[in-house]
Amino acid sequence: MTELPARRLLLVHAHPDDESINNGATMARYAAEGVQVALVTCTLGERGEVIPPQLRHLTGAALGECRLRELTAAMGELGVQDFRLLGGVGRHADSGMMGLPDNDDPACFWQADVDAAAGSLAEVILALRPQVLVTYDEHGGYGHPDHIQAHRVAMRAVELAAGAGWSVPKVYWNRVPRSVAEAAFARLREELPGLPFAKSADIGDVPGVVDDESVTTEIDGSAYAAAKAAAMRAHATQIEVAPGERHFALSNELAQPLFTTEYYELVRGERPQQRETDLFAGVEEAV
Repeated sequence: MTELPARRLLLVHAHPDDESINNGATMARYAAEGVQVALVTCTLGERGEVIPPQLRHLTGAALGECRLRELTAAMGELGVQDFRLLGGVGRHADSGMMGLPDNDDPACFWQADVDAAAGSLAEVILALRPQVLVTYDEHGGYGHPDHIQAHRVAMRAVELAAGAGWSVPKVYWNRVPRSVAEAAFARLREELPGLPFAKSADIGDVPGVVDDESVTTEIDGSAYAAAKAAAMRAHATQIEVAPGERHFALSNELAQPLFTTEYYELVRGERPQQRETDLFAGVEEAV
C-alpha cells in the first residue's frame, strides 16, 4: 500500500464554489501545513444562475464545463491538488432549486440512489483513509436539494466505508455561530454604502447558522484570507467579491460577510468540552 500523509482531510460539497465559500480558508491553511486535502464535488452546477452578463449565454453542459474550469482555478488558489467529481465528470446533474421541475430529472443528483452514490464516495474514503470528513447538516445548510443529498450521501458513505475497513474518526458539519453572524452583519450594514451591491442579505441567508453552543470547532484561516477570496473570485459565474475582500454576493446581489475564521460542529467523534482549534485534535496520525 502506498504510504499516506500523516493527516488527511476530505470535504464533500454539492457544486463548484460551495467549497470556497464554506471552507476556503480551512482548505488553504491545511494544504499549506502539508495535510492531504481532498475535495469531492457532487455536481457541476449546470443549473446555477450566472452573474456576469457576458457569460449568461452559458447553460447546461456548457455552464458545467465552465464551472469545472473555475473549480480547477479555485483549487490552484487554495493549493489543493486532489479534487474530483462524484462518480466521474457528468455522473450527477445539478438538481436546481427546491420545488422546481428540475428536481424530477432522472439524471439529477436529487434523484440519485443514495446507496449507489454513497458507494462511489466510500471508494474514495477507502482509498484516501481520511481522519476528518467535512460536509453539510441534514438540511444542506440552506435547503438546496443537492446539498441535502450531499449530506445523505456523505453520511451513508461513512457507514459503508466503516463496514469495509476504514472508520472515519471525525465527521464535521459546516456551521456559523449566531453571535459571529450577527456581528458580521452589523459591520456589513455600516459598510454597505461603499459596497457594489444593492443591499444586505439576512442572517437567514447564510447556510449553517446555529446557536453558539452547537459549534465545537473554529479554524482561524485569517492568514489565508487572500487565498480564500481569490478562490471565490475564480468562481466568476457564481460569486462577486467586493473590494477589500470582506464581503461577497451571489446572483441575488445581496451582500454577505466573507468569513475567514470558519466554524464546524463535530458530529462523529468525541465531542470536546471546549471549542477546538484544529480539526485533527485528538486523532491518531498516519493510521
